[in-house]
Amino acid sequence: MMTTALWLLLLAPVQETREPHVGYLYPAGGQQGSVVLLFAGGQILNGVKEVAVSGEGVRAKVVRYMGRALKLNGDERKEVIRRLKELKEGGEKKAPTAKLPNHPLLNDLEKLTPMELEFLINEFLKFDGKKQINNQIGETVLIEVTIDANAPPGDRELRLRTPLGMSNPMCFQVGRLPEIREPEPYNIDAAPGAAVDAPVTINGQIRPGDVDRFRIAARAGQQLVIRAQARHLIPFLADAVPGWFQATLALFDSKGKELAYDDDYRFDPDPVLFYKVPETGVVELEIHDSIYRGREDFVYRISVSEEPFVKSLFPLGGREGEETVASIDGWNLSEKRLMLDTRPGGEAVREMTAGPSNRVTYAVDTLPEILEVEPNDTSETAQRIDLPRTVNGRIAKSGDVDVFRFHGKAGDELVAEVLARRLQSPLDSLLRLTDASGRVVAWNDDLERKEGDRRTDMGAITHHADSYLRARLPEDGVYFVHLVDAGSQGGDGYGYRLRLGPARPDFALRVTPATLNVRGGVATPVTVYVLRKDGFDGEIALSLKDAPAGFALQGATIPPGCDRIRVTLTAPQKPPDGPIALRLEGSARSMTRTAVPCEDLMQAFLWRHLVPCRELVVTVLGAGMRPPEVAGSLPVRIPAGETAEVTIRTVARAKLDALQFELDDPPKGVTLQETVPTRDGLKLVLKADAQAQIGSGGNLIVKVLTEMGGQKKDGKPAKPGRRVVVGVLPAIPFRIVERGP
Repeated sequence: MMTTALWLLLLAPVQETREPHVGYLYPAGGQQGSVVLLFAGGQILNGVKEVAVSGEGVRAKVVRYMGRALKLNGDERKEVIRRLKELKEGGEKKAPTAKLPNHPLLNDLEKLTPMELEFLINEFLKFDGKKQINNQIGETVLIEVTIDANAPPGDRELRLRTPLGMSNPMCFQVGRLPEIREPEPYNIDAAPGAAVDAPVTINGQIRPGDVDRFRIAARAGQQLVIRAQARHLIPFLADAVPGWFQATLALFDSKGKELAYDDDYRFDPDPVLFYKVPETGVVELEIHDSIYRGREDFVYRISVSEEPFVKSLFPLGGREGEETVASIDGWNLSEKRLMLDTRPGGEAVREMTAGPSNRVTYAVDTLPEILEVEPNDTSETAQRIDLPRTVNGRIAKSGDVDVFRFHGKAGDELVAEVLARRLQSPLDSLLRLTDASGRVVAWNDDLERKEGDRRTDMGAITHHADSYLRARLPEDGVYFVHLVDAGSQGGDGYGYRLRLGPARPDFALRVTPATLNVRGGVATPVTVYVLRKDGFDGEIALSLKDAPAGFALQGATIPPGCDRIRVTLTAPQKPPDGPIALRLEGSARSMTRTAVPCEDLMQAFLWRHLVPCRELVVTVLGAGMRPPEVAGSLPVRIPAGETAEVTIRTVARAKLDALQFELDDPPKGVTLQETVPTRDGLKLVLKADAQAQIGSGGNLIVKVLTEMGGQKKDGKPAKPGRRVVVGVLPAIPFRIVERGP
C-alpha cells in the first residue's frame, strides 16, 4: 500500500498553505534613471530572496528582511539608544547594559543603511499610541529598485518570492519627474519647511491622524496640475471603510487662505487640483485621509507639474481599422486632437496618452459609427438612424436628453448598450426604449454583474453606471431610444458610445488568482469567471496558449450557461527555471477570448471585486511525481437521485486511514458518498439529489485532508487534532442526467 507520506507528494499544498502576501510598497514608485530604496510591508515574507517586476527596464533585489517591529522594554530601549549614539560618535565600544531581542535589525546595528536606521528609530523607539497592529502588513522587507533611464513610464507589477512561492502583485510606478519623500516618519535628515520646486513627485504615508503638508515654490503664470494617487496604488482595503485610502488635497497661500480643494476627481476617489498661479511665491499643499484614518498602507504619490492632463475626449472611440481623430480638452495640452489607435486585433477597450499626459480610455468596435446631432431632445426631433450603429454622443448640459428613432419589426431583438463610465466618462446613463405612442417597452439604469457579494466585470470601479437593455420588439413600427444622465448632470466631458442593433452573442473571461504557487506534477485549483454577453449561453473550451511543455488544465470545459467554474492546473514534474507567465484562452463557436488575470480583493469587510492584473504568474516550487488522473468517460454522468462512480488513477494504491476526502464548495445536491481504495488508486462514489437540476454540470473539486497534532493517552487517541487540507485531486467534470427507467 502507498504510505501516507508518498500520497501527500501527489497533492498540491493549497488552502492550508500560507502564501506570502504584500500589503503595500513605500515609496510606490521612482523616477526613470534612479535607484530607489523602498519598504514592502506584508506577511509570511521570511526568507524572501527575489523580487520580480513586470515589463522592461526595471530590476530589483532584496536588501534585507527586517521582520516585525518589536516593543522594547525600558532597558532595551536605553541600550539601543546608547549603541546608536556610540555608532554616531565613534570611540571605544562599551559592554552592553542589556541583552537585545533577536531581530534582523538589532543583530546588525553596525551595518544598517541610513534608511534602516530611520525605520529602527521610528518603529522601535518612538511610541505611537494611535497605531493599530495589523498582521497583514506587520513584516517589512527593504528592497532596492534600479530603474533604467529609458524604462517606459507607467504602472508595473512587483512581486516578492519566498521559499513558499511568489506573492500577490503590487503597483510600482515608473515616473518622469524628480521624486522626494515626506520628511516624516522616515526621512529624519530632511529640512522642515523647505519649499520644493515643481515639477516633483512627492511620496508619503498617512498615519492615524496625520496631516502632511508640503511647501511648493510657485511662479506666476504656472498652470499646476496636482494629482494624487492613493486608491490607484492599492484599490481595496479589506478592513477599512469605505474600502480604500480616501485622500483629500487642499492648497493654501502663505497666509493660510484656501486656494483649491478636492476629495475626488469625478467618480475617481483620487483627487486632482488644477491651479493657475497668480503671483510668484510659496503655496502649501495638504493631504490627509477624509476621516483622518491612517497606517502604513495609506501610501500616496502626488505629482506637482505643468504636464498635460486630458479631462475629456470625443468621440470615445472609433471603428476598427478606420482613422479616428478625437478632440481632447484639459490642461497644458500642446495639441487639441489625438489620433486613436484603431488597428485590428487589439482589445475592445484601449488606453493611450497625449504625450506625457494621464492615460485616456476609448473603445474600438466593428459597427458603423455616427455622431449624435442636436437638436434631438424629443420624439419629434429624434435623430433618425439605421441599425446597427454605434452612436458617439454627449449629454452636453443638465437636463439634456438624446433621442434616437429607428424602424423595427415585430419579433426583432434590440440591444442598446452604453459605454461611458468604463471609458472614464462621468455620465451616469439611463436608457428607455419606447414605441410610437410613448409606451415604455424596456428601460435600464445600471447593469451590474455579480455573484453574491462579488463584482466580476468592472475592476476597481464601484459604481456600475453604464446602462444595458435587451428587448424583443412587440410589433412593426417606429421606436425611440432615450438616453439621459440619471443625476441630471451634463457637460462636455459627459461623452458616451451607444451601441444599437441586434444581439451579438459573445463572452469574456476572468481568471483568479493572478499568482499561482504550485508543485510539479500536482493539481492546483483555479477559478474562471464567464461574462456572457447578449444572450450567449454556449459551451466554452479552455486552453493554455503557448504554455511550456508539462502545463495542463483539468476540467477545461465550461458547460452551457455556467458563469463560474473551478478547474485545476498541473505543472511539469521538473520545475522550470523561474516564474512562468501563462495565458489562458477560451473558445466557443468561431470566437477565442483571452482570460484577464485578476486578484479577488475584498472591500470593507464585505464586497469583493475582480481587479485586473497584467500577468498570470505561475511559480513551480519543486519537483513532483506523475499526477493522479481522472479515468473513464467524462463528464461523469450522475443520474438525479442516484449514484455514479469515478476512478482516480495514481502511481500506487492509497492508504486511506490517515486521509479524508471531501467535496470542496460542491454544487447544491451533489455529495461524495464513499471513497474506496482500488488497485489503480481510488474509487469515488458520487450522488445527486432527486431534485438536482437535469443538465446542470461543471467540475467537482475533491480536497484531501489529514489530521495534525492530535494528543494520545496510553497509546490511544484522547484529543482530536486539527484537520488540515493537504491538497486536491484533479478537477472532475460532471453532468446531472435523468435517471434510467
